[in-house]
Amino acid sequence: MPSAFEHCAALVRDLDRDRYLATLFAPAERRGDLYALYAFNAEIARVREVAREPMPGEIRLQWWREALSGERAGEVKAHPVAAALSETLSRHALSPQPLVQLIDAHAFDLYDEPMASIGDLTRYGIQTEGAVFGYACEILGAGAQAVGERVMNAGVAYGIVRALSGFARHAARRQLYVPLLSLTQHGVERETIFARQHTEALSAALATLRARARWHLSLAAGQPVPREILPALLPLALVAPTLSRMERAGDPFRFTPLPAWRRQWLMWRAARRPERLLGRQGSI
Repeated sequence: MPSAFEHCAALVRDLDRDRYLATLFAPAERRGDLYALYAFNAEIARVREVAREPMPGEIRLQWWREALSGERAGEVKAHPVAAALSETLSRHALSPQPLVQLIDAHAFDLYDEPMASIGDLTRYGIQTEGAVFGYACEILGAGAQAVGERVMNAGVAYGIVRALSGFARHAARRQLYVPLLSLTQHGVERETIFARQHTEALSAALATLRARARWHLSLAAGQPVPREILPALLPLALVAPTLSRMERAGDPFRFTPLPAWRRQWLMWRAARRPERLLGRQGSI
């Protein structure tokens, strides 16, 4: 079904440009499956923006749960992302259960309740970004054991960076991914964040979270990654430079992401020299 996979590639190009570019380094015969996975992830990750209210969002997420469980076989065939994902899971003998957990984790996005603790944020990162990294590695030929804990830690680091990158946008809709416990420990009131007030206490709380991201990235360090799964992990090349850019920006409400040209260059450099994947000399 080339049209379904082409639709997924176009969706990823628009909604997750980093992973779109990273996939260009993958073997041509695996790119469609990667785009199917990433298109599914993009669909779930943007459910709040599309649905705008919790109930329509919950309905969308439930449809995907039922699609993955096989309850909507007829509708799946007519949905290009669901059809491509179903074929991908079948081709690589992948269980849909971690993707159901990804959906369950993203249900948090629909509501304004804050992330309670660093443990909750860690689980969220493992179940969302960690799952995507893990599936991508398996699509590229890695066994589950080869993926393991290293990729889960990388997923947490990547998830924290994405949460921090969206801090101002989340605050505008009165949502917090920065753990409430961390904010409380530093004496930060939620209303000051929603009023876009940058304080030293807030800077300290965010610095703690950046340190946590670096810690998880360091836990991912170890033996070199097999080159065949490198395309799945190339977005990790953006983690350390983004954290450094946040520190230089200071005010989280004025942070701007790395420009597109530099993001592309960082991943290209890591593809040529995998030891740069963590933004420093060393291997993952």
